[in-house]
Amino acid sequence: VYDGEARQAIAALERRIDAQAATTVWEAALAATWSGSPVWFHGDVASGNLLVEDGRLNAVIDFGTSGVGDPSCDLAIAWTFFADDATWARGRGWALWKALITVAGHDANQAEAERQRHVIDEVLADHCRWA
Repeated sequence: VYDGEARQAIAALERRIDAQAATTVWEAALAATWSGSPVWFHGDVASGNLLVEDGRLNAVIDFGTSGVGDPSCDLAIAWTFFADDATWARGRGWALWKALITVAGHDANQAEAERQRHVIDEVLADHCRWA
């Protein structure tokens, strides 16, 4: 949907960012099509739409761009809202914990175990990139 806009932005920033890496990431995103059933998504999960008090999420507002389809657009907030290293470390820990207990307790379900082994590999690789 935003292919032209993204490519124009990459070209405009080619002296300030690694344009080749940005293009690779963008093209990988385009190739990774959503194959699941359509689900509800918010469409504008941004810091201004997350009401936080005393470090706790109290509400999500502004559902004006919500829809049904691919939920990946709601994940972009992770790169902007949770910016500190400690939050990322805790998030990796939670993802690792869930994957570990799933693989350890559900090896009979080979498809789920394989998905969770992939999560473990990704969490460990992510940790190595940022350690």
